[in-house]
Amino acid sequence: MRAEELLELIRNRRSIRAFLPDPLSEAEIEALVEAMRWAPSAGNLQSRFFYFITNKQLQRQLARAAWEQYFISEAPLVLVGCVDTRIQAHYGTRGVALYSVMDVSAAVQNVLLTAHALGLGSCWVSAFDEAAVHSILGLPSHLRPVVIIPIGKPAESPAPRPRAPKDRIVQFRD
Repeated sequence: MRAEELLELIRNRRSIRAFLPDPLSEAEIEALVEAMRWAPSAGNLQSRFFYFITNKQLQRQLARAAWEQYFISEAPLVLVGCVDTRIQAHYGTRGVALYSVMDVSAAVQNVLLTAHALGLGSCWVSAFDEAAVHSILGLPSHLRPVVIIPIGKPAESPAPRPRAPKDRIVQFRD
């Protein structure tokens, strides 16, 4: 893929909040797993863990925990990305508080772009009750949920949202 093609993929990706009920294929799921596996990682410690959830009851509970964002439970697949605090403890407080979240975030971006390239829709959801998600999934104490991602065939095609001008996000210094 050339840089122009990649930028076009990035520019055309949208947050999707309406999904068709069609399940994902094994090949699509495997592509998402590979995308997250190959994401960059601080110190290559790979302090991330993802749950792939197809159970509708669990999805509804997660949607409720996400401040009633019920579009989450419309998706045939919902991912919950977690920080693994045992792994990043190697870098102390900064590792647990920052590097591990960056590890999950890098994997999430890979998943979002891969989903879009496969013709799937997705949405990065970070507004949720962390303790509720922890309880719903029965997570071990070393895993901290930091993101919920519904994924499926899109049932909408939203227009692009405005972006900040370049001079507001970038400053060159020489």
